[in-house]
Amino acid sequence: QVHVRESGGGPVQAGGSLRLSCTASGGTQITYDMGWFRQSPGEQREFVAYVDGSGSSTFYGRSVKGRFTISRDSAKNTVTLQMTDLKSDDAAVYYCALRLPGGASGILPSSYTYWGQGTQVTVSS
Repeated sequence: QVHVRESGGGPVQAGGSLRLSCTASGGTQITYDMGWFRQSPGEQREFVAYVDGSGSSTFYGRSVKGRFTISRDSAKNTVTLQMTDLKSDDAAVYYCALRLPGGASGILPSSYTYWGQGTQVTVSS
C-alpha cells in the first residue's frame, strides 16, 4: 500500500512564496509519475503541476505557469512544489497524487491512483 503525505502548507501573504513537499512511502518499487492538484470549497479539483518519473518532463496548469515549479527526487519518491508570487486565487487545499507511468493525460485527476490528505494554503491580501 502506497501512502502519500503532503507538508508545507500554511498562511502566506499575497506576493509571497511557499514550498510544498510530498513524500510517497510503501510499495514504491515503481517510480510513479507525480502531480499536484488543488481544490477550493465548492470548486472542482484543479490540475496544478505534473512531473514524470525521471523528473525530465513537467507541465503546469495555465493559472500557475511561470510562478510555480515542480521538481522531484526520484530516488526518494519525493516531489516539491515551489510557489511564488502567490495570489488570493491560489488559496486552496493542495493534494499530491501518484500514478503509474505512461497512463492517460497527467492533468486528469482520474489518471492518478494514490492521493494524499491535502495541505491547506491560505493567501491573505
